[in-house]
Amino acid sequence: MEKGIPASKGYAIGTAFVVGVDELPVNEEKAASVEVEQGRLRMAIENTGKQLHALGEKTRQEMGEEPAAIIDVQIQMLDDPEFTGKAAARIEMDRISAAKAIHDVMNQYIEILSGLEDEYLRERVADVKDVGTRLLRNLAGKTGNLFAGLPDNAVVVARDFTPSDTAQMDKIKVIAFMTDIGGPTSHSAIMARTLEIPAVVGLKNISAIVKTGDIVIVDGIEGNVLVNPDETTLALYQSKRNQFETEKAKLKDLAHTQTITKAGKQIIVAANIGKPADVDKAIENGAEGIGLFRSEFLYMDRPNMPSENEQFEGYKQVAEKMAGKPVVIRTLDIGGDKKLSYLPLADEMNPFLGLRAIRLCLNQKDLFKTQLRALLRASIYGDIQIMFPMIGSLAEFLDAKEVTRECMVELKKEKQPFNEKIQIGMMIEIPSAAIIAETLAKEADFFSIGTNDLIQYTLAVDRMNPNVSYLYNPMHPAILKLIKMTIDAAHKEGKWCGMCGEMAGDAKAIPTLLEYGLDEFSMNAGSILEARKIIMNS
Repeated sequence: MEKGIPASKGYAIGTAFVVGVDELPVNEEKAASVEVEQGRLRMAIENTGKQLHALGEKTRQEMGEEPAAIIDVQIQMLDDPEFTGKAAARIEMDRISAAKAIHDVMNQYIEILSGLEDEYLRERVADVKDVGTRLLRNLAGKTGNLFAGLPDNAVVVARDFTPSDTAQMDKIKVIAFMTDIGGPTSHSAIMARTLEIPAVVGLKNISAIVKTGDIVIVDGIEGNVLVNPDETTLALYQSKRNQFETEKAKLKDLAHTQTITKAGKQIIVAANIGKPADVDKAIENGAEGIGLFRSEFLYMDRPNMPSENEQFEGYKQVAEKMAGKPVVIRTLDIGGDKKLSYLPLADEMNPFLGLRAIRLCLNQKDLFKTQLRALLRASIYGDIQIMFPMIGSLAEFLDAKEVTRECMVELKKEKQPFNEKIQIGMMIEIPSAAIIAETLAKEADFFSIGTNDLIQYTLAVDRMNPNVSYLYNPMHPAILKLIKMTIDAAHKEGKWCGMCGEMAGDAKAIPTLLEYGLDEFSMNAGSILEARKIIMNS
């Protein structure tokens, strides 16, 4: 039995199909003609663009907006002066081949991204590798389908899957994924959850262990993989698979049910989203609101700052689709290790404690006001609520509210309508905020506990560091005490308190959070139905 990371729940029994990696030639010699190599690069970019546009449309039709948005990001990379532009400059300056230039720039970006602390950004290595590899394949004239000959009931095995890999698969035949590398937020995991098929990632060398044609069992619950199992094991997992599918079907019946505990208290189970397109999945899973819209993703993977109108349209779209249900939008949480190519920021020794989130916004008020104006204008289209991240003191929160008030005054002068009673709240993710929650609750309309950072800051544990990740404990007494203090402080002032960190969807933590009086649980859309079941049975 091989052990990996469970990335998409479920059980699968099928035939392995191992996807190999082509050896792509890279000429290390000086280019005979710079003009020829520049022409080859332009042609590869053009062909890659056509292929990605076709894949994006295919993905949009077969899998929806969320996975298609990943392909859209890759299309944008083809016009990025920091990627293809840098490769063209290398050809001119160093007189190297187009393949060598793409190879070097791709690897440079992979090295930079791999060293970042932010998990989301580290996982974007797959985008760079996907676009770079596709360019190299076009330069080498290799445009065949990696999935030719895919059998029925296929368990696809690879070192890793790129978004374009999964776009080319015959979705009817594929029943599970297995990869050597990757984590819960890798593209392989996202695609598997979108397709609602089991996946196990981080299996280290499964692509070398398994051979095409092997019978394999994928356990997406425990993260186990069994190769060529005996009849007894097969029967055991067939039973587990049938039971899982039965329970999964029953959960779907809860999609449009109110979440009410046995004691009669109504709880809001909401979704965390990163893009307007994500709201469709939230609605499908019965989200009773959006508890966290990570607005920074409107700013990322693009060459310039989104305008007020662009942001307005994105916020309006989500508010309208949620049809009056609450939509909590977190203002820009960028800075430190999450950088924007068009927003120069100084390097910092410790970016998690540096100029980021609300600190950055208060430091660059024009940027902040553009977003706040867009949020206020969109507020008349639904129940939009504004939430400030990384608040550590009362002064910061009052300063942020004052900038919001200035935007309200501007919009009134311009006769632009907005919800004048819009709720303004804050994330509790810094220990100092939890400790002074009673003071903050007098000024905030609501709290949302961001447990990912609250745990990290309280326990002084970098959860991305494998040497100390065992110390990252959501149920640590200190964490539970801070959570209880925060909820009590909100309720004392008649305000509601939610949670938008990973802990909100943790089956082991939910009963304790209910006992503490948490009003709203916000999580990945795929976790909503299971969480609702636990809450309704509590």
